Amino acid sequence: MIFYRKGPKPPKKGQPEGAVYDFEDKINSAVFPALQGGPHNHQIGALAVALKQANTPGFKVYAKQVKANAVALANYLMAKGYNIVTGGTENHLVFWDLRPLGMTDNKVEKLCDLCNITLNKNAVFGDSSALAPGGVRIGTPAMTSRGLVEKDFEKIGEFLSRSVTLTLNIQKEHGKLLKDFNKGLMNNKEIEELKADVEKFSASYEMPGFLMSEMKYPD
Repeated sequence: MIFYRKGPKPPKKGQPEGAVYDFEDKINSAVFPALQGGPHNHQIGALAVALKQANTPGFKVYAKQVKANAVALANYLMAKGYNIVTGGTENHLVFWDLRPLGMTDNKVEKLCDLCNITLNKNAVFGDSSALAPGGVRIGTPAMTSRGLVEKDFEKIGEFLSRSVTLTLNIQKEHGKLLKDFNKGLMNNKEIEELKADVEKFSASYEMPGFLMSEMKYPD
């Protein structure tokens, strides 16, 4: 779905009188035949399915839980003294500014990957380079789909806090350069312990469409 402006443009110096927005024809041409013509009919079907799901009472309950989980996670991290951009969240994302801790977030991302925690680095206002951003972005929809509620996301917050502490300790021991930091990730007992805790926690929740009881080869 694409939303765009229509009608007359507001007055502007150097602009012809009576000028109107011309987005409609350009967007229509981009959608069809460019994006949804011929071999792209699956996109039309996918959009129809998504809209049908979004129009159900169950989706509304799910969406509210996604937001509640994000708020719970943000509040947990802020209670630990961490800096959440905008002082919290009102949607499905938690945007965590790690610059006050003195590290770049590509290191946190790498360590979390090793612990089976998925998040991604993200630039924060004031960063000098997107290659070494100061924030990480954490979304709650995926784990909400597995049935997690607020108290469970506080446990996730604990895992994230442990990840940051580990990152700081490795950086302190091996140095701030990424190549030196990466050496500290190898054969690290604390990383393996955190990974095991994450796997044990996540294994207690079902994965939609992936039921062990229905697998032909569960082992």
